Amino acid sequence: MLAPGPGARRGRRGPVPRPVALAALPAALLALLCAAPAPGATAPGAGPPVQADVRADAREGAHAAGHGKPGRPVRGGVQPAAPRPRTFDVAPARAALQRLLPRHAGQFTLVPDTAAAADAFTVSGTAGAVTVRGSTGATLLTGVGWYLQHVAGADIGWPGDSIGMLPAELPGVPEPVTRSALVPHRYALNDTDDGYSGPYRSFEEHQRQIDVLALHGINEVFVQVGAEYPYYRALQGFGYSAEELRRWIPGPGHQSWWLLQNLSGFGGPVPERLMRERAELGRRVADQLRGLGMTPVLPGYFGTVPPEFAARNPDAATVPQGDWAGFDRPDWLDPASPAFGKLAAAYYAEQRAVFGDSTMYRMSPLHEGGQTGSVDVKSAAGAIQAALHAAHPGALWAVLGWQDDPTAELLAGVDTSKLLILDGLSDRYNRLDRETRWGGAPYAMGTIYNFGGHTTIGANTSVWIERFGPWRAKSNSALTGIAYLPEATGTNPAAFDLFTDLAWEPDPIDQRRWFADFAARRYGRPDAEAAAAWEELRKGPYSTSSGLWSESQDSLFTARPSLTAAGSAYWSPKSQRYPAGSVRRALDHLLKVDPRLRASSAYRFDLVDTARQALANHSRVLLPKIKAAYDAGNLTLFRELTDEWRDGERKLDAVTGSDPNFLLGRWLDRARASGADRAEQDRYEYDARSVLSVWGPRGTSEGGFLHDYANREWSGLISELYARRWEAYFDALEEALAGRTAPREIDWHAFEEEWARRTTRHPVRPTGDPYTLAAEIASALPAAAN
Repeated sequence: MLAPGPGARRGRRGPVPRPVALAALPAALLALLCAAPAPGATAPGAGPPVQADVRADAREGAHAAGHGKPGRPVRGGVQPAAPRPRTFDVAPARAALQRLLPRHAGQFTLVPDTAAAADAFTVSGTAGAVTVRGSTGATLLTGVGWYLQHVAGADIGWPGDSIGMLPAELPGVPEPVTRSALVPHRYALNDTDDGYSGPYRSFEEHQRQIDVLALHGINEVFVQVGAEYPYYRALQGFGYSAEELRRWIPGPGHQSWWLLQNLSGFGGPVPERLMRERAELGRRVADQLRGLGMTPVLPGYFGTVPPEFAARNPDAATVPQGDWAGFDRPDWLDPASPAFGKLAAAYYAEQRAVFGDSTMYRMSPLHEGGQTGSVDVKSAAGAIQAALHAAHPGALWAVLGWQDDPTAELLAGVDTSKLLILDGLSDRYNRLDRETRWGGAPYAMGTIYNFGGHTTIGANTSVWIERFGPWRAKSNSALTGIAYLPEATGTNPAAFDLFTDLAWEPDPIDQRRWFADFAARRYGRPDAEAAAAWEELRKGPYSTSSGLWSESQDSLFTARPSLTAAGSAYWSPKSQRYPAGSVRRALDHLLKVDPRLRASSAYRFDLVDTARQALANHSRVLLPKIKAAYDAGNLTLFRELTDEWRDGERKLDAVTGSDPNFLLGRWLDRARASGADRAEQDRYEYDARSVLSVWGPRGTSEGGFLHDYANREWSGLISELYARRWEAYFDALEEALAGRTAPREIDWHAFEEEWARRTTRHPVRPTGDPYTLAAEIASALPAAAN
């Protein structure tokens, strides 16, 4: 199904009216527009703007619930202003509850609490009649999530749930419980999430994600889908044709990095039809967040422009940005040049026309090696914030804390009370002092425990627990939030649950007890074997330490073939970060869980994921044995061991094929569904396949070391790419052993590019029994050493 375009929804609205191109306005009027709020903008707390081209059900905009608004200064940052006594429409929260708990939604009464502090809920009630009072629609859902976790003993995770184990009549609450968020900012989604988790997702998939985020206490969500449309519309007023811009904008699978100013064009061109459909989808996503009182965090404008911008706009100065992993980066428009204010105003006007307003915008100038040229970074940062505030007075600028960013020069040029640093390195390195590093600027403690969508299990959860409370309690603390920032979401549900709990648990979290409680609710009942399984996982992949990494190692089954392969992605850990026996023992325990608890999607996902991880860990034992046999010239042993490797890949493909979260077919079918004809369908499938494999052209894949960056153990991907790749390699080695010659060279990029250009179809529904397939893996693997 193609998503409806902006002009197709409900069959009533015509095309989105385009604001007058600012470049065509008189200079005096331009100056006025650049200095004053953009059309329709309002000061924080004021009424919503009236936009003829914006749906009425979204006009509450970002002022709903006050999340992300500037307010009174507090220690280390900005706290949202105290809420005015008010009510709000609980219908969006009620609709979300119906989607989340279709059999039990009627047993909840959701009540707007006009007297509650910001971000607070109270849960009370008797059996079958639970009342949740809360300060926003999202906070009401957070209260429901707390009830499920602490009273009903059920889990709605990301992914997997155990709601099928809930009794017909929900249990009562022994006594009323009130919880308030410990920090005002609970941010979710990395800039890369759209590219690595699903650039072609449907509205229903986005909606489910929002429901689950609200259930777990998140209140600020990055919205990327459709972000290309404001660029496309605005830049046509600055000397570019629609066709030129369609070639400049990359395919949806690579747009995350275009917005980060890393690349352009790859996977395109993108037709206007698809851009309009994606913009409408993005608007619906933003509206969904607004309806729940959550903040849609929209991309801001910081200066990315197409080639020749200065040649076409005499009042512009641009800085070439050089290379990013083999891609030519787009130019940076000097924010101090007159053209910047005009283009920023045009961009924000176009963005408002489709997405409406918000109070929080994401920008990371000079991301991963950008060039400053002769630009004064302090002045540039001030100009970027001024342009943002001209369009959205007082809006918060969210900037990623990554590598050396944000720099002291950038921070010196802005009002840091209107800035939030999303720290992507909070759990990666030691001896961190964020207050000193960023001069007291407000920041959110973040985690990036997944890179590229790897299916590996694990996270530095003990580091989160050890740091969150003390960092927040420091006398000069600037910690005002949490930031959930894995490069791809939908893996490691335990990590998602625990990290979001940090912001709501008034007492320090006991890691051992938390995992024991998680095991009970994850499958809907306490079970000794489930508890033992999760204790093993806690001690192993979920207790990795900081110092160098925030992610666990990936699999060698997914690696480009080599007898000395130490990892799949060039940028991933090269050795096992925890004792492999912990996962192996966890698999044995999960297979002994009470049969009555095995029907839930949570159990099935965890069983498949643990079996997959146990087998992936074994690849690190098996490959050195294969190398030793080859080096010894033992052809018989080499064949036996490579046959064992091939059997492992077959088992891996089969077990992942039994769960919907591990299917290549779903990823590819979503991409093809966005195409209007065969040529578009093939182009979008290449966009989706390439990001998983070659990532980009040869220079990027090889010179930039991005091939297999987004490796993942998915059914279809294993059999059609990874297993074939190892098969070709082992055949070459066997020929060399038999003929006593050097192995023939294989052009792996050409091999992978051929796969990326395929249009073969793969199952979109799981097949096989997860339990049987996981048990086969357990029986084939050696027992874990004590």
